[in-house]
Amino acid sequence: MMHQQISKKILIYLFLFIIFSTLNNKSSNKLQFLKIEEINISGIDINHKIELMRKLNFFKYQNIFLLNEAKIIEIINSNPYIEKFSIFKKYPSVLEVQIHTTEFIAYVKKKEGLFFLGSNRKLILAKNEVENIPYIFGNFDNDEFFILKKMIDNSNFDYDEIKNLYFFPSNRWDIETRSGVLIKLPNDKLNKSLELSLKILSDDSFNNVKLIDLRQNNQIIINE
Repeated sequence: MMHQQISKKILIYLFLFIIFSTLNNKSSNKLQFLKIEEINISGIDINHKIELMRKLNFFKYQNIFLLNEAKIIEIINSNPYIEKFSIFKKYPSVLEVQIHTTEFIAYVKKKEGLFFLGSNRKLILAKNEVENIPYIFGNFDNDEFFILKKMIDNSNFDYDEIKNLYFFPSNRWDIETRSGVLIKLPNDKLNKSLELSLKILSDDSFNNVKLIDLRQNNQIIINE
C-alpha cells in the first residue's frame, strides 16, 4: 500500500514537471518571438536618419514589451533637428518612429559660429542657408524671443518681413523690416505697439519713414 502511494506521488510530480516545462518552453518561445527585428524611421532626411538608426539599433533584438522607452526618448530628443515624434510598437517585432523636424525661424550669431534657432527652441549649427528668416542680435533669452514671436504671430504683422531683431539688456526689442524701417518697441504693451506700427507703415503719407520710435508712453517719434 505504501509503495503504491509513493508511486502515485512520483507520477503526480512527474506530470506537474512536464506541464510546467511545457508552459515555460512556450513562454520562452513567445518571448523570443516578440523581440525587435526591425526599426523604421520616417520624416527626417537620410543623413540624420542614418545617425538616429545607428543609435536606436541598440534596441534591436530586445523584447518589445520590455523596452526602455525613456532611453529611446532620450536618444531621439538629443537630435536638435527634431521637433516632435511618435513611437509605435507594431507587434510582434517592429518599432515605428515618426519624426517631425523643427522649423528654422531665425539666425543667431554666437562666438562659436552662426546657428539656426528652431521652433523647438534649440540652437542648430547653420550648415546651409535659409531664406526669409531674420537675424537676432543681442544676448537674449529664448523665452523672451518666443514671447515676442507669439505676439507677432497673433498680430497682423508679417514675420517674413522682418530682416533683423535686436535685443537690449533692458529686455526691449527693436525690429528692422526688409524695407529698411527700424521700429523701436517699448518694454510692455507690445501687441498695441505692433498694431500701431502696422497702421503707420500702411499709411501712404509715411512712405518714406525710416524710424518708428514707440518707447515712450503716449508718444510716437517718426523719422523719414
